[in-house]
Amino acid sequence: MPHHIHDLSSSESVGIFRALASESRARIMEMLGERDMNINELSVSLGLAQPSITKHIQILEEAGLVISDYLSGAQGMQKRCRKVHDRLIVDMSGRVKEKDYVIEIEMPIGMYTRAEVVPTCGLATRDRMVGVIDDPLAFAFPDRAKAEILWSGGGYIEYKFPNSLPVTSIIESIELIGEVASEAPGYANDYPSDITLWINDVEVGTWTSPGDPGGEKGRLNPSWWQDYMNQHGYLKAWRINDTGTYVDGDKLSDVKVIDLNVHPWQATRVRFGIKKDAQNKGGFTIFGKGFGSFEQDLVLRIHHSSRGGDLPESVKQGK
Repeated sequence: MPHHIHDLSSSESVGIFRALASESRARIMEMLGERDMNINELSVSLGLAQPSITKHIQILEEAGLVISDYLSGAQGMQKRCRKVHDRLIVDMSGRVKEKDYVIEIEMPIGMYTRAEVVPTCGLATRDRMVGVIDDPLAFAFPDRAKAEILWSGGGYIEYKFPNSLPVTSIIESIELIGEVASEAPGYANDYPSDITLWINDVEVGTWTSPGDPGGEKGRLNPSWWQDYMNQHGYLKAWRINDTGTYVDGDKLSDVKVIDLNVHPWQATRVRFGIKKDAQNKGGFTIFGKGFGSFEQDLVLRIHHSSRGGDLPESVKQGK
């Protein structure tokens, strides 16, 4: 599965910035952000000779920004290029940890453990709607486990992420990444909603979604999905560390990772919802890997270090 958000240190970013220090390569990355393209398509779009495009792609590949495959086409083999990351986050704090490991848990959005939803609401798999639209009972149907989009005009949805880290682990920070948006009847690009995140019943902070985007079909939406329905959301990254809570690098609150009661070998409960006293009660939509524009479900990353010596290799690799 492709990475969507890459967190790197200042020193690690040098090669990437060198690769992007070209208007042509920056434009290539923008075009690959819309869709995968072959060398000829990039050449025509940019008005550059194919050998020049090939050299630019090679530089981007060496920087880890682009991956290419050779596929058969009408005119023989074609080099098809795709981007690796949707967003890069550079940590310039200068802090270096002696040991720093990460585990990543991806949670299908239909595998929630608690749901309190209100119309307008609903959920769907890649193949069909689950139950009846605007009936909260649909969220209790067994096939909700296969849902890859869900929405509600209020209330909340909660997940339990397993945490099987060794008891000697020290939790350094937590990241939660997902594609989310407001929930308007149909869709509305200008429809703000104050979406609050809780972790283990601790209110982490509220992010205001600007709207429920539509008018342009989500890249991953199945062909049967109607154009007047929710189309795509915003890929957001919450990070909670020892200085506070951040969304896409901007500080959201002073809640720190130590406040969240996240411990090894205990489930971590994550809840999205709309507070009863929210100023903008625009609901919420959560997109899974089969809907919207970003091919992933909810992702929880736990950065941790070892309290008692080196960790097993399987833990280092997030297994």
